[in-house]
Amino acid sequence: MTRRELAHWARQPVEVVIGLVFPVMLLLMFGYLIGGGRGVEGTYIGFLVPGMLALTMAFGLEATMTAVTQDLNKGVIDRFRSLPMADSAVLVGRSVADLLQSALSLVVMTGVAYAIGWRWTGGFGALLGALGLLLLLRFAMLWVGIHLAMVAGRPQLVQAVQILVWPVGFLSNAFATPASMPGWLGATVEWNPLSATATAVRELSGIAAGSDSWAAGHAQLLALAWPLALVAVFFPLAVRRFVRLSR
Repeated sequence: MTRRELAHWARQPVEVVIGLVFPVMLLLMFGYLIGGGRGVEGTYIGFLVPGMLALTMAFGLEATMTAVTQDLNKGVIDRFRSLPMADSAVLVGRSVADLLQSALSLVVMTGVAYAIGWRWTGGFGALLGALGLLLLLRFAMLWVGIHLAMVAGRPQLVQAVQILVWPVGFLSNAFATPASMPGWLGATVEWNPLSATATAVRELSGIAAGSDSWAAGHAQLLALAWPLALVAVFFPLAVRRFVRLSR
């Protein structure tokens, strides 16, 4: 199933390129045109890049969400049901292919970040840990998206579901510190799963959390706990709904 998804890349390279270029555009836009870095100690690029890497893990979910609903509506699932494989294989295959593209996106984003002056100051082990946390967040977001896509039921409705990514993404500390926000909003932002991953990546890269709250002080723990909790809830829900809809 993963090879099937990778074969689609060769037939639809434009979608892959757009998925890689869009977060780069956001990085450059916020880094040079919009970003002010209120409350940020040190360079804004140093603060922004880990936040953008975390935010990138929430973008592009609609491609996998749309593909799942298209398979269900076209009847191709009936062919898969005749094959000797687990009920979850179709969804897991898509999620693995998506993770490969997400890893490629992280490579591209990191290359652009280095080109505009960002540097990783943590060790190699910390770098691997940061990449692992970012891909774990993506994996969790995927299963939330896959489940919501099947709830929507049709490819035309996936776009409406994808809109939910924007408030979750921008209600995070990707672009500004919670300390620069109103108290209630800052507290909400600090408990956002994206904020936990962004803060954890900043810490691993050598940037201080910039807050004495519990969430900021345990960002790496939350960056593990949030995705694992989301997967524990939405993976079985997605597989159960997929099996029910494909019959």
